[in-house]
Amino acid sequence: MNNWIKRNSGHLIVAAIFFVLAFAYFFNPIMQGKVMYQSDVLQAQAMQKEIMDVKAKTGEAPLWTNQMFGGMPSYQIWAKYGKNATTYVVDALKTVFPNPVDTILLYMFGAYFLFCTLKLNNWLAAAGAIAFAFSSYNFIYIEAGHANQAYAIAFFAPIVAGIIMTLRGQYITGSALTALFLAMEIRSNHVQMTFYLLLAIAILVGIELYHAIKAGLTKPFFKSIAFLAGATIIAVLVNAGSLWTTYEYSKYTIRGKPNLKSETTTASTGLEKDYAYNWSESVTEVFTFFIPNAYGGGTGTPAANDSKVAKVLTDKGIDPAQAQQFANQVPLYWGNKPSTNGPWYFGAIVFFLFVLGLLIVKNRIKWWLLSAVLLSVFLSFGKNLPFLSDLFFNYFPLYNKFRAVESTLVIASLCFPILGFLALNEVFVNRDKAYIFDKTKLAFYITGGLTLLMIAVPGLILSFKSTEHQTLISGLTQAFRGDTAMANSVANALIQDREALERADAIRTFIFIALAFGLLYIVIKQKISTTFAAFAIMGLVLVDMWSVDKRYLKDDTFIPKENMDQAYTPREVDQFIMRDKDPNFRVFDLSLGDPFHDSRSSYFYKTVGGFHSARLRRFDELVENQFTKSINQDVLDMLNTKYIITADPKTGAASMRANATACGNAWFVKSVKYAKDADEEMKAISSFSPKDEAIIDESYKKQVEALPLGVDANSSIKLTSYSPDHLTYQTGSTANQVAVFSEIYYDKGWEMLVDGKEQPYYRADYLLRAATIPVGNHKIEFIFHPASYYTGENISLAGSVLLVLALGGAVYAERKKKQPEVKKA
Repeated sequence: MNNWIKRNSGHLIVAAIFFVLAFAYFFNPIMQGKVMYQSDVLQAQAMQKEIMDVKAKTGEAPLWTNQMFGGMPSYQIWAKYGKNATTYVVDALKTVFPNPVDTILLYMFGAYFLFCTLKLNNWLAAAGAIAFAFSSYNFIYIEAGHANQAYAIAFFAPIVAGIIMTLRGQYITGSALTALFLAMEIRSNHVQMTFYLLLAIAILVGIELYHAIKAGLTKPFFKSIAFLAGATIIAVLVNAGSLWTTYEYSKYTIRGKPNLKSETTTASTGLEKDYAYNWSESVTEVFTFFIPNAYGGGTGTPAANDSKVAKVLTDKGIDPAQAQQFANQVPLYWGNKPSTNGPWYFGAIVFFLFVLGLLIVKNRIKWWLLSAVLLSVFLSFGKNLPFLSDLFFNYFPLYNKFRAVESTLVIASLCFPILGFLALNEVFVNRDKAYIFDKTKLAFYITGGLTLLMIAVPGLILSFKSTEHQTLISGLTQAFRGDTAMANSVANALIQDREALERADAIRTFIFIALAFGLLYIVIKQKISTTFAAFAIMGLVLVDMWSVDKRYLKDDTFIPKENMDQAYTPREVDQFIMRDKDPNFRVFDLSLGDPFHDSRSSYFYKTVGGFHSARLRRFDELVENQFTKSINQDVLDMLNTKYIITADPKTGAASMRANATACGNAWFVKSVKYAKDADEEMKAISSFSPKDEAIIDESYKKQVEALPLGVDANSSIKLTSYSPDHLTYQTGSTANQVAVFSEIYYDKGWEMLVDGKEQPYYRADYLLRAATIPVGNHKIEFIFHPASYYTGENISLAGSVLLVLALGGAVYAERKKKQPEVKKA
């Protein structure tokens, strides 16, 4: 035991440092028992409300919820996936460590493993891990509540480490670890992040293949690929349940094919281009990689106390407090993204080291890192570099499924510190100090010179005006009651404030670059030890990154737990609606803004709207055509919208009215009207009587008319039992009739039983379920039992067993390697 501790003392000290840093960053809120206020987490609480309520009552989470958009699979919101072994790893981490300490630790330990794999000593590896972990967007994602996204990013580095180990000939251990970390990556359930990682890995494998062919070493290369393929298969099998359900469902969401021919602006198999490109990085916004406030910081960045905007207003006699308040409301961020929580800051020292790495690192991994950085940066430009972006969007598989293309920069945020600390390692170990010093000076001249330029004359490169600058002036003119001169004065002052922000951070950046250069200078001159230098670099990087991260993920982000628990306090209208004993009706809430991009109302009751990036395309098309220009009352009725909430335009007070024409949970119609396609269906429901007629695609005609239809004015159909994934109705009729159910049609898992026997059902009124019900009294059941989930879970169990066996094999192989060979007599 003592020998083991001695051998691993360096790793243990690094681990202790990581634990101290992770807890120290959140020390005050943790000690005060506070929790993070995250808007996306609050939205998720509302999305999950029905799921968690059922789980608490029955012990099992339903696979369908009717809480948003009329209904959708709950495994797109929350699911246990109990046969996936990695589920228990995630649960253990979240149980042991408070949120978000677990994520920060994963960032650091994963990157540390990668740097150790790259043969850096413990202290350099630790410094590099801190540089990666504290990259600004790694913290901004946490602050925004993108927990799955942050978890997915945390597994980037260890996956790359496992792949490199395998390519180096550690076939069993490397592939087993790749399988583990890739399984964890997929379990994080952020396909977009995983996709970007795979793009970078594809470049790495391509470069390795080129060198294998060049060196005549294709046999070991393809052996490595075979092991990595096996690791990938195991990781996919472990996550079969989530992958299968997601793949199956995605084809019917806004990421799948449109149903309407009239949607000429929509991508045939993905998102609309404008929607996907909405968050595109401006070309010169790359300066935020090393000058965080080059573009004004985040959307909500407050004005400085010596704000020029405030001074213009106070000079005009406006109260200083009011002037400062106005200055805080004027946007300092001037990029063309609709909003942003902050910049993609990789670090001043990391930027300097990255440039140095381009000059001195000889390892071929440099070309992978440079290629991955260039691709991720160019793709992040989106609409600002349409040639490349459109090429990927139109022709590259899956690329058009994702929005916010700036997110490709997660690859650059990993590659920058890797190359930077490989460069630092080269400075430490390379004996040709004259060569190293020349290249270090050149890197300092490039980065320091560029930074000095951004201090002296930033206007040469940056305009400090957004593309909406004239619109801003028009708005200011209106705010100042037609005073154009005042509006222009404020706009010019705003440009000065933005420039002052940039210049202050540029000075800060230059100081850090100069300190790093000075440290490398005395290392190269062998005035201090490399160990001391590594600690010094670690400290400088930490101070640099920590101080910027605290601008965004700060103590103010945390609130008392009781405040979070009280985040959903029902209003008077909510309390009234919740007293309704009907188990299944919907509410249309217009009082909180856009009802189709906000899930808060879903915390209290089932809603017509909601918030989710994977909503059904048919529902999205319904919203676009029936709710955008005006609200179609007929559609609200067919969706069983029992209550409508509005807000007073002056006071904002919410008021509610009952909708007397809501169709109810299910009803028999008097007639059927057939439509030849989705466009005709949509047109037909624009004005119809949903209680009396059903609009049905003619492809279902045989099912509709399987029995001779009649009309019974006294027939009845009633919901007798409600669970989100199991609904029971009782019918009574003297004729065969078409019944319409106010439930969302999704045939990948829903089955209908009539008196216990499965019978066909079909789609009506564009997105509801309907069925031909035979004469007599019958028990009708709709049960959601998707094979993709249940069969997928069994596959996950098999994959989990294989993963455990692979890890066991790796441990055995490593132990066997360390055992001394017994010499034969």
